Amino acid sequence: MEALPAHLRLGLSAVVYVAAYGVGLLLFAWAVRRRAVAPADARAVAIAGLFGGLIGASFVQLVVGGETGKTILGGVAGGWVAVALAKHSIGIRRPMGDAFAFALAGGEAIGRLGCFIAGCCYGKVANVAWAVHDHGALRHPTQLYSSLAAFATLGVIVWADRRRSLPDNAIFYLQGALFCAFRFAIEFYRDVPAYGVLTLAQYACIAGFALFAWRLTALMRTRVPIVQFTLSSSKGAPISRPSERPA
Repeated sequence: MEALPAHLRLGLSAVVYVAAYGVGLLLFAWAVRRRAVAPADARAVAIAGLFGGLIGASFVQLVVGGETGKTILGGVAGGWVAVALAKHSIGIRRPMGDAFAFALAGGEAIGRLGCFIAGCCYGKVANVAWAVHDHGALRHPTQLYSSLAAFATLGVIVWADRRRSLPDNAIFYLQGALFCAFRFAIEFYRDVPAYGVLTLAQYACIAGFALFAWRLTALMRTRVPIVQFTLSSSKGAPISRPSERPA
């Protein structure tokens, strides 16, 4: 990709980033339809998550990285806070994290291709057969590693969702745990500074994985209604009585 003119790389990556946001929104819309969430509630929460994610991604990159840009870890945190505030303001009681899980995985799967084209988030110098020439050397294509990891995560959560036996937010916690695990591993191949033994992102991934795994385990152990996608609303209890998962 380094052989391409800088302006062409910038333009192509911008197109891919826009496509990534579009894919994320489409997956979000698909997920909320499966869960019969009111369209107005879905739009309000999606807008809050989008802007919160953009602000969080830029803010964390500036504060932690010391430069302009965006980081997905900050985007996830910012979107999470914004969605929580929006739901509280609107009065939505039903968890909606599962819909965002599909949007995050699908959006990153496409968005990392944009990173590959732009040349950001690049890997360490390597002599593997699939190394790419960028920033003056052959390197691990860590952007593609991240894209493949996101596609794999999307496949897992789609499979889990089709079973229709998980409580609300289980998909969200599963996606979060998978993201942290994959990102932790990929960080070993990225050209980023380490602080002690690990990078800042890896320390964050350890904390994030512990949180998501703990919440998922606690949720699965709790006696909660199984999701009834076609019979439930976003602000109240399911219209018909759902079956329950044994404790």
